[in-house]
Amino acid sequence: MNTPPASTNNQQSTPNHHLPEYTPAQLALRNGQDRDEIWVGYKGLIYDVTRSRLWRRGNHYEHWAGQDLTKELQKDAPHTEHVFDKFPAIGRLKTPAPSAS
Repeated sequence: MNTPPASTNNQQSTPNHHLPEYTPAQLALRNGQDRDEIWVGYKGLIYDVTRSRLWRRGNHYEHWAGQDLTKELQKDAPHTEHVFDKFPAIGRLKTPAPSAS
C-alpha cells in the first residue's frame, strides 16, 4: 500500500504570516556593523544571511545588508531570487502606513 508522505514542502516551512514583523529601522540595525546579525529584506521577507561568507562584512558586491534589496536585486542581480532559498526567512518587513494627505 502506498502512503502519501507525511508532509509536503508547504507544510515543512513556517507560513510567512506567522513570522514576526520588523520595521525598516529594526532591519537597519542588522547590517553587519552595529550587531552580529546580518539581515536583508527581499519581497516583504527578511532573511538571515549571517552565515554566508559572501555577506561577512555586511555587504555583498555593491549591495548592503540591513535594508530592503527588492528593487536593487530585481534590477541588476546576476542570479535569480532562488538564491534566498539557502537562507532562513526570519521575519516580515513591516511596510510603513500610507500617510494621510
